[in-house]
Amino acid sequence: MLHDVSGQVPEANYDESKVVVENLPPLMLSKDKQVVTDAAQWDEHRAYLVDQLADFVYGHAPAEQVEVDCSIVSEGTLAESSVRFRQLDVKLSRGNKSCTLQVAMFLPDAGMPIRGTFLLPNFTGNHGITPDSQIRVSPIWQSIQDAKPNKNVTASDQTRGDQARRCPIEMITQRGYVLATVFYGDIDPDFDDGFENGVHALFPDYRLDADHPSRWGSIAAWAWGLSRCTDALLTQPEIAESHLAVIGHSRLGKTALWAGATDPRFSIEISNDSGCGGAALSRRNFGESIWRINTVFPHWFCDRFKQFNEDPSQLPVDQHFLIASIAPRKVYIASATEDLWADPMGEYTSGFLANSAYELLGQKGLPTQSPPSPGISVGDNIGYHLRVGKHDLLVEDWEHYLNFADRHW
Repeated sequence: MLHDVSGQVPEANYDESKVVVENLPPLMLSKDKQVVTDAAQWDEHRAYLVDQLADFVYGHAPAEQVEVDCSIVSEGTLAESSVRFRQLDVKLSRGNKSCTLQVAMFLPDAGMPIRGTFLLPNFTGNHGITPDSQIRVSPIWQSIQDAKPNKNVTASDQTRGDQARRCPIEMITQRGYVLATVFYGDIDPDFDDGFENGVHALFPDYRLDADHPSRWGSIAAWAWGLSRCTDALLTQPEIAESHLAVIGHSRLGKTALWAGATDPRFSIEISNDSGCGGAALSRRNFGESIWRINTVFPHWFCDRFKQFNEDPSQLPVDQHFLIASIAPRKVYIASATEDLWADPMGEYTSGFLANSAYELLGQKGLPTQSPPSPGISVGDNIGYHLRVGKHDLLVEDWEHYLNFADRHW
């Protein structure tokens, strides 16, 4: 259940003249307060950045292994195209507890060389990204709909394909890429229940329980679940570990970045309109604030993050740590002109501030301190574009992402 926040959270700031970035933590200062100047120090320093982000923002996921069993449920061709699909059950087991994630794969034509794989968590169930009735409805998705008061979704066919604009399956597969997707609610339903459901329930003895300041929240759980989906995908003959990208929109953009920080098998991480707690600097206090996000969505991050609601300038980390922690792998950040809530300038600035990590490793990041004009993609190992329009994931965004993957793979 979400908390009632009426009257508690200050109004969002949309005045750039009121933005003051204070006490920005230095990215290249090591655990023992020495400046990191040698590329040989990077692996140790990167681990320190990830540990700090887990301590203060996302929480620590358990290190214990679970059994991952992947089975093919069905294969075929989408009815109105030549796109091949494969549906997997990914069963995660630990002791006497288990949960199953439904993964849908969409593949290029047989015989076509495969360039790589995009793993996309989705908001509305796998059936939401294509109108084809062969794609299953998640039982978790259905149970969530059934539990809604005054529900207006009575059957899955009312929502089948309603998110297809976010997943141009034919374009992706015709470019030689596999698209794999999973309903994020299969991993952890998106509500505050004290960490009793989804993959959290596999670890009743490890929740860094609800009172622990660095217990793992839902974003950490979604990222952990994407890594388990990756375990399963790598059992499929078409999937190469060297060419894996994780991509997410909005809260799932935050998730994609954290998945990339914690799982080095992803060689490309893509943040689409991820905003606060994602690519955007917390200290800018523009659009959505950490006060607002921690109050409305108390289950997303660890409790320690809430300690900085009123004064983000005291936070020992900021989101440029997150972007930098992906180095030397590739990261792409995207914003939208009308999505001020997600703070496009803050998203770009985090990427620019991460340049020093890439430069340490002899790589180029973003070219200038100022973001590009709308529609123009810039950057090398860190990419960025600003799309004209609202908070969404659209074909134009995918074109930039596919071009970025073409360039690096």
